[in-house]
Amino acid sequence: MMLRFFVAATTVVAVPIAAFAQEHDSNAQPWKPSIEDAQKLVETISGDKDRLKLYCELGKLHEEIEKAEEENNTNDPKVLDGLLGRIASLEQQVGPDYIRVMDGLGEVDPNSDEGQKFAAIFEPLQKQCGPPRVRT
Repeated sequence: MMLRFFVAATTVVAVPIAAFAQEHDSNAQPWKPSIEDAQKLVETISGDKDRLKLYCELGKLHEEIEKAEEENNTNDPKVLDGLLGRIASLEQQVGPDYIRVMDGLGEVDPNSDEGQKFAAIFEPLQKQCGPPRVRT
């Protein structure tokens, strides 16, 4: 579950940013967060109940996107645009440090050893959000 959230979060955040970056500076090297960057972010979110609540809401929205994809509702731009708009709004509320790290995680292969390390760092946050919802 954590790996799926990691993949969904980085994909939703990274794709629009990557497209924007390519338009403006094709020679720029993308920033990739360090393990320490991710740990600091997790500590920050864990220590702030409001940020933790927003983080958990983001997880639920990513689950909704997955469900919409499984049900082929992503062809309806209203469904996807609505979810992506809500995600962008929540990300802004969590803060620029969250956005920066999540954008950078788009440069990490979630199936690599490094990707697995990042997923493990975020796992305590997921546990604080509660168990994943059961799909019906």
